[in-house]
Amino acid sequence: MASTQSALQRLGSAALDLLYPPRCVGCDRSGAFLCVGCARSLTVAAPPRCSRCWRPNPECDPCADCEASPPAYDALRSAFVYEGVARTLVRALKYRGSTVLAEPMALLLAQAVRRHGLEADVTIPVPLSGLRSRTRGYNQAEVLARALSRKLELPMWPRALARRRHTSPQAQAPDAEARRRNVAGAFACREPGMAGTRVLLVDDVTTTGATLAACASALKQAGVTSVCALTFARED
Repeated sequence: MASTQSALQRLGSAALDLLYPPRCVGCDRSGAFLCVGCARSLTVAAPPRCSRCWRPNPECDPCADCEASPPAYDALRSAFVYEGVARTLVRALKYRGSTVLAEPMALLLAQAVRRHGLEADVTIPVPLSGLRSRTRGYNQAEVLARALSRKLELPMWPRALARRRHTSPQAQAPDAEARRRNVAGAFACREPGMAGTRVLLVDDVTTTGATLAACASALKQAGVTSVCALTFARED
C-alpha cells in the first residue's frame, strides 16, 4: 500500500512539473527550484570561526563569549552566510510557503553535516509557538528537518520540543542580551526516554544562537548526551 501511494505521489509530482515547470528561486530559470549556478553562488560559512558558536574570526577558540558563558549546545554549525541566494531561499521557505525548497536546502545541509563530521541519533526541529504555527500554517524548521532526516537516514522527532510560551520574533530584539532574555525558559522537552540521545537540532537561520541555546538547554535537562545545532544560514 505504501509503495502504491509513493508511486501515485511521484506520478502526481511529474504531472505538476509538466504543467508548472520548476523555476529557480534565485534566477527564475526553469528546470529546478535551485539551479546549479545559484547553488554554487552560495557563500559558505567557512572558518576561521569559533568552534562552539560559529561566530567568524575569533581571536581565540573558543571565543571569549563562549569561554565566559558556554552555550548549552555542544556545537553550532551554519552551512552558509545569510546573504544573496541563501537569504532568498530562507525567506521563501519561511514566509512564502515555498516548502518545495526544503529538498534542495536539505541536500546542501546534509553535505555540511558530513563536512563538519556532526554525529547524531535523531533530528529535532526548533518549534514555533502555537500562534505563529497557526498563522503560518507550518513550521519551516520542521519541514527542513524532515527533508534532512530522510537524507541522513535518521529519525525525526517533530514534537520533542515545545514552546512553553509565545515569544516576540527574535529579529525585533535590539541586541544579543535581549534575544537571550526573550527565549530564556521558553522551551520544554516533551519526548520521554531522551537520556543518552545525540541530537541534531535544526533551524533555518541564526543570528546570535540564543534560540538554539535555549532549546539545547531544555534537551540537556532531559538527559540528552549532546546537541549539535545546525542551520542553513547565519547572519554573520
